[in-house]
Amino acid sequence: MTSYPQETFAAGTEQAVSVRWTLASLSLSMLLASLGTSIANVGLPTLAGAFSASFQEVQWVVLAYLLAITTLIISVGRLGDIVGRRKLLLAGIALFTMASASCAAAPHLSWLVAARAVQGLGAAVMMALAMAMVGEAVPKERTGSAMGLLGTMSAIGTALGPSLGGVLIGGFGWRAIFLVTVPCGLLALFLGHHALPAARPRAKSTRPAFDVIGTLVLALTLGAYALAMTIGGGTFGTINLILLLAAIFGICAFLFVESRAASPLVRLATLREPRLRSGLATSMLVATVMMTTLVVGPFYLSRGLGLDAALVGLVMSAGPVVSALAGVPAGRLVDRFGAGRMAAAGLGIMAIGCLALSVVPQPFGVAGYVMALVTLTAGYALFQAANTTGVMKDARPEQRGIVSGLLNLSRNLGLVTGASVMGAVFSFAATASAFATADSVAAAAGMRATFAVATVLVVFAAAIAVASRVHVVEPTPEETEGVGGS
Repeated sequence: MTSYPQETFAAGTEQAVSVRWTLASLSLSMLLASLGTSIANVGLPTLAGAFSASFQEVQWVVLAYLLAITTLIISVGRLGDIVGRRKLLLAGIALFTMASASCAAAPHLSWLVAARAVQGLGAAVMMALAMAMVGEAVPKERTGSAMGLLGTMSAIGTALGPSLGGVLIGGFGWRAIFLVTVPCGLLALFLGHHALPAARPRAKSTRPAFDVIGTLVLALTLGAYALAMTIGGGTFGTINLILLLAAIFGICAFLFVESRAASPLVRLATLREPRLRSGLATSMLVATVMMTTLVVGPFYLSRGLGLDAALVGLVMSAGPVVSALAGVPAGRLVDRFGAGRMAAAGLGIMAIGCLALSVVPQPFGVAGYVMALVTLTAGYALFQAANTTGVMKDARPEQRGIVSGLLNLSRNLGLVTGASVMGAVFSFAATASAFATADSVAAAAGMRATFAVATVLVVFAAAIAVASRVHVVEPTPEETEGVGGS
């Protein structure tokens, strides 16, 4: 029998009950963090009216949250490795809950934006450490199912945000979209306090130091990249170029700092591990593709197929619903057949979905779009569960926080890149076609071009995944059991 750290639960019924409550706590943390990402978007028009602000000003309610997560998620993962994940996760949940209350009480827009940034910091802790603690609470043979559950909760939070936010704003006003997460945060804090495994005491003399300089350089670098990809209203101007160059310079500075740090934030040798390097690259590429469905989909459905706003929302909800339903079954497939095989299968299904989105919707209408989207999303759910499981299984216990942070960062960078780059591809293709055609034909041309590019990205991700398996031969769970080692 494999030996686990002190955080591991006792065997038998008590273990099963403890694991369930621990997963409930981690799942609620992931749900709240993803809900915070999507619930505010629907309230932007209302906030613009409430604070007499422009769209460019109120969009910082969303950007502040995303930027805080993107710039800090690696740092909080590393900090959890040093000071203890349980302690930091509870602090993150408490910070998220207090910031939610502060958002609801905001007297002016600048207050709300600042509170959203603090809420994003709490969400970064919750996202990074919820994934990291799965390895401590769940036996390795069930890691895939647990990761699938967290993926399902993340999808539910993303899907629930717009609809729940709309209902709350209509019935109680904009403050309710932030106030609703306060009791949920208190429940997560209660569950976490009673169910999360206690960390093994660690002497202060054996704790590595926290890399403050590396953290600051990385945060500034990621912030510059995220701003370069988001500001400018879809155009890429001088400011965007300056920020992008600053991000490139920041990467070089970060590598220099980390190569000389006594206790680096990210050990550069870690990034040379084939599975981690492959997992991060494919995660970013896949997230870029999935963001494309959220950015391009509404334009095509409204302009290309002539749907009204209500029907656009209904059709768009098919993706998150499939992701939520497929998460746990995908995790079980990963446990049964192995992470490497299922990651490759998920990417193959995604490629079919992307290809279908580039050729099917126009002749087959809404039904063709929905079937292609369902295929793409099901493949994504399988890939996500497999990729996360494979990377986290290989992570050493003292490195789980930073590895989880790297995975979440790669996903966030993919989302930011997809929103900007793939949106620009659609705009360029649609504009080029619009000179001689109607809006519906131009939207269809943009759709074809964008998902043709997306198909290439998924095929490239599959090539990276296959190449990494040349270096890492993964046994199936049955082969592992056949070895009989303990």
